Amino acid sequence: MGKRKQNKQIINSLTKKQKKHLKDFGEQHPFYDKVSEKEERTQVVELPDTSDESNDAESDVDSEPEQVSVYHKLLGTLKTVAEEDKEEDDSEESIVSNEDIERDGDTGSEGSSEEADEMMTDVHDEGSTSSGPAPASTEEFTDMKHESQFSLEINFVEVESGDHRTDKKGNGSSLRDMEDPFNQHVNRELKEEEIKMITANSKSAIQMKWLALGIVVLSSTLEKVKTLKPEKEVDLKMLHLRKPLESTWPKVNERFIALLKTKLHFTPLQKELFSIMNLYKDLFYPERTASEQGEEVRHTYCLHALNHVLKANACVLSNNASKRDQKLGVDDDHLRDQGLTRPKVLIVVPFRESALRIVQIFISLLELEGKKMDVSNKKRFKEEFGSDPEDKPPNLKRPEDYEAVFAGNIDDHFRIGVAILQKSMRLYSPFYSSDIIIASPLGLRTVIGGEGEKKRDFDFLSSIEILIIDQADIYLMQNWEHVLHLMRHLNQQPLDSHGVDFSRVRMWSLSNWSKYYRQTLLFTALQDPQINSIFNKYCFNYKGQVAVRNMPMTGSICHVLVQLPHVFQRIEAESLSSVVDSRFQFFIDKVLPQYRDAVMSHTLIYIPSYFDYVRLRNYFKKEELNFTHICEYTDKRGISRARQFFLKGEKQFLLFTERFHFYKRYTLKGIRNLIFYELPTFAHFYSEVCNMMKATGRGEEATWTCTVLYSKYDAQRLTAIVGTDRTAQMLQSKKNVHLFVTGENE
Repeated sequence: MGKRKQNKQIINSLTKKQKKHLKDFGEQHPFYDKVSEKEERTQVVELPDTSDESNDAESDVDSEPEQVSVYHKLLGTLKTVAEEDKEEDDSEESIVSNEDIERDGDTGSEGSSEEADEMMTDVHDEGSTSSGPAPASTEEFTDMKHESQFSLEINFVEVESGDHRTDKKGNGSSLRDMEDPFNQHVNRELKEEEIKMITANSKSAIQMKWLALGIVVLSSTLEKVKTLKPEKEVDLKMLHLRKPLESTWPKVNERFIALLKTKLHFTPLQKELFSIMNLYKDLFYPERTASEQGEEVRHTYCLHALNHVLKANACVLSNNASKRDQKLGVDDDHLRDQGLTRPKVLIVVPFRESALRIVQIFISLLELEGKKMDVSNKKRFKEEFGSDPEDKPPNLKRPEDYEAVFAGNIDDHFRIGVAILQKSMRLYSPFYSSDIIIASPLGLRTVIGGEGEKKRDFDFLSSIEILIIDQADIYLMQNWEHVLHLMRHLNQQPLDSHGVDFSRVRMWSLSNWSKYYRQTLLFTALQDPQINSIFNKYCFNYKGQVAVRNMPMTGSICHVLVQLPHVFQRIEAESLSSVVDSRFQFFIDKVLPQYRDAVMSHTLIYIPSYFDYVRLRNYFKKEELNFTHICEYTDKRGISRARQFFLKGEKQFLLFTERFHFYKRYTLKGIRNLIFYELPTFAHFYSEVCNMMKATGRGEEATWTCTVLYSKYDAQRLTAIVGTDRTAQMLQSKKNVHLFVTGENE
């Protein structure tokens, strides 16, 4: 007992670092050795000549029991102590972190958190504070248990009556298969000359008017564009839908067609969208709303993506059977049916709620009536991607579009692989065993990594055949750089083979021509130069492109209800790169001096760009102007203080960012003068902010002002606010100032 007590005392006298080292290596670190001051005499030992003797000597040393027993005794006592220490460490760390947070919250001034963010890139994580679990765990869950069950290499097609379209003579491909747009698209072999034509990007285009989509521009780089008109009546049998989609689609889409009282299985919008998708042309649709119409669009692209995956997998499984049976006359070159990696469809969405709805549509499309579909990890998926209705704050009055966008789990950092094989679905499948990847731009960015990072991977993007970017306008409010980073890493030659059978890989995939076969479907709520550049710069589909180009005739200024003069001032800039500096100089030289007078109090300055906001805030501080500020990084206490100061008139100016308005939609009171430093990204924000101006006394409306800065490079945003005709006049006019008055009494 005395010896054990002595050992425990030795252990307790050690620091945590020393205990850890003792447990790992069986001895204390040399740094902590007690060295005697007396020098020891060096001994010279003559080694024996034979190796046998040395081996015996070594065995004698190894057989000494004293050192080993001491080590085991120490280690035995250390295990229990180490566990207790670990618990103490965890509790201490949590206490420290909480103390740090409280200390930061108490000592931080109104803009302290913003100052730290100035040096960061324009990253917004407001949406990450969701009702779902935090995704920043060190280990990401992937389902490895069902790997063999969902493997394309070792499974074979299940023969069902009527599912295989082989004729009675036993020919492998019928006329119906040859007419299938999927087979026509993937089986065409492009030539070097055709690739050069595509890369030259000399497009031929025609404009048409469709019933539901409106103005449609068809373009192609490979061949002369032909007129394209959707069928008036759609027969599901003629759409080449794979089983069971042909039978499940009418029921899944019933909620949209019930109001139309028609026998057709598509709404007019869905019919025209799917006719473009099914021809494997690129599609740009800038009128996707967050309302019920947005769900129509979501259902349509889910049908197309699932149809593509089912056909591609059926082709692989059928060829597996042919190879297994070793049929005579089967040429191995005709068995080329896949890409360099398995993922075929990439769906980019902003929030977990969107991913949840997509998977639910997939399940409903694959699940036959009366037959329950086997979905692996479904419970876990609902827990991580679902939301608790109680998490939503009560009595929160926000516009309808806000409620629709921010419904459910709004975490913006996620990614999930989906594998589909015949009648089963596997969620959380590893990317290289997935058919479909659903992810947010941030979720993909953390996997792709950056230049120079050790842990990065983008090989799984090498063979993407369908890219769907939904709700692209929201990415402008998150971080657009993540989208550009993704586009730069799509369809690149993989760095590793990942176990692929090269005899089954299509020739155009081996030639690194996958991007010329990739179909891109881009859906957004607005037309913006940054979104347009994705469609123009990164889409090379040899099948051509279809873009919807409707122009608003009136604009959102017609929705301004208050009586207000709107003064639009044009900024002259030599180039797009010089607009930012020209706007800043124009503002401090021409606009700001008019508002410096104390009479012009209660002035709200609306700033879309965070970088412009930081620049103006620093200038206001330097000039010692009486102002306050609110941005997406301001804490709740800072927001309340700034709003109160502005309402009471204690602060003359309020700097206000667009992204704060997008994520919060607070109604600001006390606005008398309004300056739009730049045109809003979302046109309806213009009328929303203007309508915040409400009279608190008689005759106040007469003193209200609204100043808007714009340049010739803001044509699309200007059109959305004032309409097409007025935009043309304002950009071509020799005058730089234009006045509009809203809310006039009749």
